Order: sequence, then C-alpha cells, then structure tokens
Amino acid sequence: MIDCLSDNCVPLLIQQNRDGSDFFNRSWAEFKAGFNDSRGNYWLGNDLLHQLTDGSRDKFYKLRFDLQVNRNLSWYYAEYGRFVVSSEADGYKILVTDYSGNAGDAFWYHDGMRFTTYDRDNELRDDINCAAVNGGGFWYTGNNACGSSNVNADRTGREGFKWYSRDNGGFYFQSTRMWLTC
Repeated sequence: MIDCLSDNCVPLLIQQNRDGSDFFNRSWAEFKAGFNDSRGNYWLGNDLLHQLTDGSRDKFYKLRFDLQVNRNLSWYYAEYGRFVVSSEADGYKILVTDYSGNAGDAFWYHDGMRFTTYDRDNELRDDINCAAVNGGGFWYTGNNACGSSNVNADRTGREGFKWYSRDNGGFYFQSTRMWLTC
C-alpha cells in the first residue's frame, strides 16, 4: 500500500483504461468496490480511494494521469498536487488542485464534483445522466457538457474518451492510467 509518510513512496495504480471499450459502464456498487479484467482495465474502488485520501493525514496524495493519445500514440501527463475523495455519504466528492504537466489542465473543471454512474446520477445536469450517455462512471460536472475529461468513457460515448483543456485543444485516447503518488 502507498505510504506518503515514509521515504518509500511507490505510486499506486487506481485506474487503467486500455482501449476505451464499454468496460467502465459499471454500477455504483461496482465502482465502490473496484474491478478489473484480464486485458488490464482496472478501477481500484471508490471506498479505498476515500480511505487513502480522506485528508486526515499530515500529507496529501497527488493524482497523476498518464494519457496515451490516439493520433500519435505519445504519452502526456497531468498531475495534481492535492487529491481528496470524500465518503460515499458525500457521493465520493473530489478536491483536486495544483496542476502541473504537459497535457493541459482538463481536470480542474471536475474539482468539487461527486461521482456519477448510470444508476446514481450526481452531476449538476437534470436532463441527462453523463455516465449513461458516455458509457462509464466518473466525476462528471454536468455543466454545459459532462466535463472536460472522460477517462472512463466508452470511445463511442456522446463525448468520447477524451481530455480537453484550453492549452491543448483536446486529445482522444488510446489508453489512460491514474495514479496516487506522494
């Protein structure tokens, strides 16, 4: 397990989407517990994310996205210096701040959002469920669009398997990974 209070911090994989399939079109209960498959698609689990990042420690975890882009298969990254996931009672609401990286800051828009799945609609829109139309659970915003990053989306979803920031104009992915780091 990752331990940011010692000098032996090893990144912990919390998400891997290898192909933008419908693998992440899962229920609230499945995202709560976590899941994986033999192809390497993976979600750690929202309960464990909350337990690890609840903010009660002296040191906060960082969140890192590694993003492989479709058009050239190059890897880009986005790192956030503080990442907190609240409890299930609060919808696994996130706090994410302090961007650095070369992918552009697409996740800032999701700060303060609750997790949404096809069977638990927690984003700000009343007219659609972003997880249902995009084919995967995530911290969708619901403002105007479902958000600027959709790393759990189905490639064929309404907004696609993407990362869009003012800096980069938008990437569509081949694969993505999310890590907890110190």
